[in-house]
Amino acid sequence: MFDKNKSKTDEKDSTIDVFRPPKGSSKVIIGNGVKLKGEITKADEAQIDGVADVTIKTDNLVVGATGKLSGNIETHNADIWGDIDGDIKVSGTLTIQEAGKVSGSIEYQNMQIKLGGKINGDIKVSEKIKNITDTPNKKEDSTSSKSLQDSINNK
Repeated sequence: MFDKNKSKTDEKDSTIDVFRPPKGSSKVIIGNGVKLKGEITKADEAQIDGVADVTIKTDNLVVGATGKLSGNIETHNADIWGDIDGDIKVSGTLTIQEAGKVSGSIEYQNMQIKLGGKINGDIKVSEKIKNITDTPNKKEDSTSSKSLQDSINNK
């Protein structure tokens, strides 16, 4: 009686959402006033507004103004409004906001520090992506050609 208005595509779409959640749906939020100690893995996004002493691996990390994060942190992008301390590896962009404080062993690909943001510790720029100008310029004779196997064996 009530199912006449419901189309078959609506039924199909709802079953797909149940079995395959969209990217970005595995989000962890540690609220203000919450204390957590442990491990967070396979999270697309993590937002820390409370206190966390964790080992975390995530795509995007946000530490809110009331957040205090410590431990082993591995993320693609990090947006820091609060405090973060520990072994930090950022494969994308580390952004330290006006009130953000980052300390510890820090490795990053790109970094942006807003006026007032603080960073302290062992700081290292990741060498994953090299600029084209940094590669050695080898001039080889165009007449000499090597096979792919010879090139591999010489390395």
